[in-house]
Amino acid sequence: MSDAPALHLDPPPGFLRAPALAAVLDALPGSRVVGGAVRDALAGQPVADVDIATPLSPEAVSAALAAAGIKAVPTGIAHGTITAVRDGQGFEVTTLRRDVETDGRHAVVAFTDDWRADAARRDFTINAMSMTRDGAVWDFFGGIADLRAGRLNFVGDPVARIAEDRLRVLRYFRFYARYATTPPDPALAAALRAAVPDLHRLSVERVWNELSRILAAPDPRASLALMRDLGVLAAVLPEGADPAGVERLVAAGAPPDPLLRFAALLEGDPLAAATRLKLATAERDRVTAARAGPSPRPEMDDDALRRLLADTPTATLLDRSWLAGDGSAPWRALRDRLRAMPRPVFPLSGRDAVAAGLPPGPRVGALLREVRAWWLAGGCRADAAACRAELRRRADTSTGA
Repeated sequence: MSDAPALHLDPPPGFLRAPALAAVLDALPGSRVVGGAVRDALAGQPVADVDIATPLSPEAVSAALAAAGIKAVPTGIAHGTITAVRDGQGFEVTTLRRDVETDGRHAVVAFTDDWRADAARRDFTINAMSMTRDGAVWDFFGGIADLRAGRLNFVGDPVARIAEDRLRVLRYFRFYARYATTPPDPALAAALRAAVPDLHRLSVERVWNELSRILAAPDPRASLALMRDLGVLAAVLPEGADPAGVERLVAAGAPPDPLLRFAALLEGDPLAAATRLKLATAERDRVTAARAGPSPRPEMDDDALRRLLADTPTATLLDRSWLAGDGSAPWRALRDRLRAMPRPVFPLSGRDAVAAGLPPGPRVGALLREVRAWWLAGGCRADAAACRAELRRRADTSTGA
């Protein structure tokens, strides 16, 4: 293919006019924006992180940035990456590279000034494009056509690209969830399926990072179904998983929350899955709590909801309501009630028992539990004074006073 631009956007996308980015590009002649920013600009999606590639060596990049009064941080100097910091914003600037050797996860690279060679080492055609400040787009591998057609294709031979980095299997499904509308062709599907036996070699942290990003997509249903059909889902979640749970959440209008969707996706023991994937403690606890304990129901009155809230945080009950219910009017009304209802707190403690004249000991805890059960049975409506009176009554009854 020609080294001429594939198209020229006129006017250039707005993100290119941001003063900080413009200053960095001006300081580094011949550099281009690459990867996700180009893809999202062409797709009409908001551009978040902006990465820059350059034919300049890392040393030349540092010198040029310093000369322009832009801070240069050597964040990945061994791989040719300098972070340019201007006006509090950071932009990764990486010297063009070509792969020398790969081991299925990491690559040994050499610097180059060949834009096509750099694009050829990227994963997908839609991620292999580059753009200059004036809006000229270079596309060596058909990324523009794939993006417009809703196709997700590897750059070059999918078997070879997956062999270079097994994580690309999961990355495929992450990008599929956001950009693809057509299924992979048979050869690509076969390459993904053939890589399944090697997925156990990936670190669980990497697996969860990719899986959570798949689940965070606005609508991951097609991606999860494809993962199931190709055997990928069973490989990364051997505890058991069924996309039907996520399908119900999306259909019900639940928020695109990856942890809620993970709880819905799992069929097996959520604690075992969360522990194996090394979720953060708060994430693990949320997933397991969502799948354990009673769920609120639309037919429950306020007293029943208060009893649930007394023992379970509002957020957990909302999670359970999404897993148990749907987006119909009764379930929406239930969630509104839960959000508006203050969480009741039992108003007594051991100090109240001592103040009532009870001697310290096991009987204090037993009486407090009895009073709390009485308070729950009454819909958590009794205030501190009423609870203290009930405590004294039960204490007097137990002593025969």
